[in-house]
Amino acid sequence: MTNSIADVGTSAAFLVIGSNTTWNHPIIGDAVKRAVTQRGAKLIVVDPRRIELADMANVFCHIQPGHNIPILNGMMNVILAEDLHDQDYVAERCENFDELAGSLLEFTPEKVEEITGVPADAIREAARIYATSKPASILYAMGVTQHSQGTDGVKALANLAMLTGNVGVEGGGVNPLRGQNNVQGACDLGGLPNVVTGYQRVVDDATAEKFGTVWGRKLPREVGLTVTDVAHAAVDGRVKGLFVLGENPMISDPDLTHIEKALDSLDFLVVQDIFLTETAMKADVVLPAASFAEKDGTFTNTERKVQRVRRAVAPRGESRADWQIIADLSRRMGYAMEYQDASAVFDEIAGVTPSYAGLSYARLENGGIPWPCPTPDHQGTPTLHVGQFARGKGLFHPVTFQGADESPDSEFPLILTTGREHAHYHSGSMTRRCGRINDCFPEGFMEMHPVDAERLAVATGDTVTVASRRGEITTKVKVVESTLPGTVFMSFHYSESPVNVLTNPATCPTAKIPEYKVCAVKVQKT
Repeated sequence: MTNSIADVGTSAAFLVIGSNTTWNHPIIGDAVKRAVTQRGAKLIVVDPRRIELADMANVFCHIQPGHNIPILNGMMNVILAEDLHDQDYVAERCENFDELAGSLLEFTPEKVEEITGVPADAIREAARIYATSKPASILYAMGVTQHSQGTDGVKALANLAMLTGNVGVEGGGVNPLRGQNNVQGACDLGGLPNVVTGYQRVVDDATAEKFGTVWGRKLPREVGLTVTDVAHAAVDGRVKGLFVLGENPMISDPDLTHIEKALDSLDFLVVQDIFLTETAMKADVVLPAASFAEKDGTFTNTERKVQRVRRAVAPRGESRADWQIIADLSRRMGYAMEYQDASAVFDEIAGVTPSYAGLSYARLENGGIPWPCPTPDHQGTPTLHVGQFARGKGLFHPVTFQGADESPDSEFPLILTTGREHAHYHSGSMTRRCGRINDCFPEGFMEMHPVDAERLAVATGDTVTVASRRGEITTKVKVVESTLPGTVFMSFHYSESPVNVLTNPATCPTAKIPEYKVCAVKVQKT
C-alpha cells in the first residue's frame, strides 16, 4: 500500500476494484463502511459479483471477469474530456502524459459500454466522483492482479491515481490489499526470483558485491524461476528437487493436474509446514514447522508496517521455527548460519536492506513501523511518494485492452471466476481443521445466476459436474443474483471440489501471476 490503513478514515472517496473487502480484509472493509455511512464518503465498486460494498456504493460497475482495464481507461477518458484531471500535479510531478492521453481517446464511455455492458452514464458518474472527491483512495486485490493482463491492470490504476493527483497525499494512494499476513514481508525479504532483500536486483553489480561481502560467498547473478515456471521445469526434467515452505500448491495453484504431474516428476520433494497438507502428503520428507504463536519474528503487513511476533506457547512435538530449520539445513550443506535467535536474523536483514535499515527488535517493541525506515531515528513512512516519486517523476504507462486468455464458446459457454469465502482461509489447511468453522461451512458451492440455473434445470443444492479444457470436478450449486448471467463463481478452499483443477495456468507476462479469475467452463447436472 502506498498509504496506511488509518488513511481510510480520511478518504473522501474510494474506488474498490477486484476486492471483496468486507470478506477478505474485514478490518479495512469495516473502515470503508464507517467512512461511507458516518462521514458520507463516496464509494465506487467495480467487481464481477455484487459484493456487500456494492449495496452501499454510489456507483457499482457490474462487470464480466477480465474487464477492469476498459472501465479504468473509460473513467480516465471522461476525466480528460471534462478537464477534471489535476493539471498542476501532472505537469509538476509526472511524465509521458501526452502518450497516455492519446491512448485513452478510443475508450469513450459508449465504447466501454459495448465492451463491458456497464452503462456509459455509470462510467461518467464514477469518473466524476473519483476525480472531484479529494483525497480518493484506490483499494484493490487479486481481482485485479490474477489476470493475463494483471500488471497492466495495476498500471491503469496508477495512471488514474496520478492523473487526479491522488498519489503522495494522505487519504489517497494505490493500495493493494495483501491476501495473507506476511505476503508483503516475504516479498520484501527476497521471496522473488529476481531480487534479494528490499527489491535489490540480483543482476546489479553493487548488490552482488554487498551481499557477497556479508555472506562470504559469491552471489548468483542469474534470475531464477517463478512459481509458475517451476512446475513446467519439473515436468521437463529441468528441476529435480523442490523445497516448499508454508505453501499448498496442490490446492492453490492453477491446473492441478499439471501441478500433480510436476510434483510426481521430481526426484525429491520436501515440504515444511504446520499441518500435513495435500502437498505434504506427496513429499519425500516433511519438516514440522512452528506456527506464528510458537515463534519469535516479524511480519510485514499490507500497509508495509513491520511488526513483532512473540512466542506465546512452546512449539508442539518436534516442530521448530522456520529460521531454525533453514539454519540447520544450511550448516549441514556446508554454510554455517550461526544465528543465536530471531533477533540476530533481523539484525542482518536491517544491515543489508536500505528500507529496513533503521529497524530493530528494540524499536519494534512498542509498535510496528512502516518502511522505508532508513535510519534509527527515522519514524517510518506511512505515505509513499510525498512531494516526489521514488523514481523522480511518476511515469504514465498507456495500457491497451487485450482481453482474457480464454473466452467462452459453444463447448465451454460459461466464465468461471474464483475467490475466497468469508469463513475459510486460502487452501483451508488451517480453517478446514477448525471444528466450529468447518461444521458451519463444510463444503463449497458454485454460485450461478438464476438465468443460467433455469437453462440448465438446476436448483440450489443440486450436484453438478463442472469441466474446463483442463479437467472436471463435481460440486453443488447455489443460485444467487450476485453474479451476472454467464458467470459462475467458486472458492478454492475445498479439496473435495478443487476448483483449481479447472483454472487456466496462462500468466501475466511480466509478473507471471496465473489467470485464476477467468476460465471457460461447461456445467452439467449429475
